[in-house]
Amino acid sequence: MPKRGPKNLEAENHGLDKKLFAYLKKSIAATPYYQLLHIELRSLAPGSAEFQVIGGALHTNPMGLVHGGLITSIADAAMGNAVRSLSVKGVSVDISVALPATARLGETIIARGKVLKSGNNLLFAEALVHAGERLVGHGKATFYKLADIKL
Repeated sequence: MPKRGPKNLEAENHGLDKKLFAYLKKSIAATPYYQLLHIELRSLAPGSAEFQVIGGALHTNPMGLVHGGLITSIADAAMGNAVRSLSVKGVSVDISVALPATARLGETIIARGKVLKSGNNLLFAEALVHAGERLVGHGKATFYKLADIKL
């Protein structure tokens, strides 16, 4: 069985409207892809989001290392939900992730995403992904605004 993060990790709200925070927290918890990878929300603030995952056997590539796809996925989750924290429904239209180091099995991997610029239709975001003190991913993405989140 894959190693999972701490049970009942309680996400922190750092300044979001309570209704928006509750909506995002619930939708993130119900996202099948995040469930599959065991990605967990740590915190949300206006224009930023933080996620974590513990690298497990489920996440390895053929060499037994944590797969770069996991790093890319958690970076995308952090950036996409940083966009959503601004009450924007958006989709990534361009994403790139540099992988300067490898995360090891059993390490907690933390992604911190933030919106750099929010325009009428496009939003630009970045994420830094760390395993311990090591930078294991640096992501940049462009999001297209579909609509505002209405609660």
